[in-house]
Amino acid sequence: MAESIRERLPELRRELHRYPEPGWCEFYTTHRLVEELRAIGVDELAVGPEAYDPDDRMAIPPEERLDEWFDRARDRGVDPALLETMEGGNTGVVAVLERGEGPTVGLRVDIDGLFIEESTDAEHAPAAEGFRSETGETMHACGHDAHMTWGLATLAAIKESDFSGRLVVFFQPAEEVSGGGHPMAESAYAADLDYLFAVHVGLDHPTGEVVAGIERPLAMCHVDVEIHGTSAHAGKAPEEGNNAIHALGTAIENVYGIPRHSEGMTRVNVGRVEGGTASNVIAEHAEAVAEARGETTDLMEYAKAELIHRFETAAEMHGCSADVDVVSESPRADSDPELTAVVESVARDVAGVDTVVQSADFGASEDATFLMQRVQEEGGLAAYLIVGTDHPTSHHTPTFDVDERSLPIGVDVLTDSILSVAEGRP
Repeated sequence: MAESIRERLPELRRELHRYPEPGWCEFYTTHRLVEELRAIGVDELAVGPEAYDPDDRMAIPPEERLDEWFDRARDRGVDPALLETMEGGNTGVVAVLERGEGPTVGLRVDIDGLFIEESTDAEHAPAAEGFRSETGETMHACGHDAHMTWGLATLAAIKESDFSGRLVVFFQPAEEVSGGGHPMAESAYAADLDYLFAVHVGLDHPTGEVVAGIERPLAMCHVDVEIHGTSAHAGKAPEEGNNAIHALGTAIENVYGIPRHSEGMTRVNVGRVEGGTASNVIAEHAEAVAEARGETTDLMEYAKAELIHRFETAAEMHGCSADVDVVSESPRADSDPELTAVVESVARDVAGVDTVVQSADFGASEDATFLMQRVQEEGGLAAYLIVGTDHPTSHHTPTFDVDERSLPIGVDVLTDSILSVAEGRP
């Protein structure tokens, strides 16, 4: 089975690329993963609420979006019993191999797509070669199609190896909205992991380069803001209104004025705003989507508290009120040097690898840090590695693509790293 999956790595990745689904809506994607996992033959398979507590989820989308993608999956022929298990947005799957005495090793890959319409440019390989996204509105613009392929192929390879121990593979939903890492980290499947590997493709590292472990991922939070004011006629009686748009404008200026912190870097951004109905109406409602990040979890908490304070006080100053909802967040967790040393040693002997980087700054945020943090707090080791890939444009763009030469490299690095720790390293 491992060989058959390996032989169809590009085919499998392209199939997964064709139907990207957003966070907590990965109904069809989970169905395809389950089909592949059943064909591999795992010892335990947990889907959705069998894998985590649904109450631990973050950034759950509106019910109408969940229903839309649920109906799409049903129309695509997803097994009704499996679909019923996932109802309400309980997507994702955990697969377990039990192979006798030995360590418990975790592997985490993410499965969701982004709301980006994929390019139709003839020079964009998915469009030119017939595997462009079929949804019309979503795209695997961050390589999660490659990540899922690695997860399946690595699991199959470990099954056919002499691995001794327990392997737990987390196919995690909703990474792009930082919603799925928390419930999987809180689950029983994340308990007592001796080792955890997480992986990403690309991130400006070329094909043939492997980063053994990332450092300094930014802790982050996403917030939704609603400003509530009082409407009035903008010409006849503007003094009778409490202008939600004016309050939001003041809040935005104040957010970008949050003082920098002496202990390290912080980031804030207001990424979307909306409000009002007409030019002659004092707006009674406005909303925004914002975020705060920090070099450490404490610094993110500082930026988050300041951001919330500024929205609330700006609203109050204009006679309005503000509801600020932290919809998701993730901590900082660094790779353990002992485990990155294993990845570094293994990668040097993998065919197709010409450069191995011991560590590199991540520069962004990732909710795999929830899993990493739990493993480390319970005495285990975690590493988040990068397998480079040549891509024509940046991640999260309509022309992002994966160099398929990186697919076997990722499988070999992950497989050999898992086998290495099972054999007693470090």
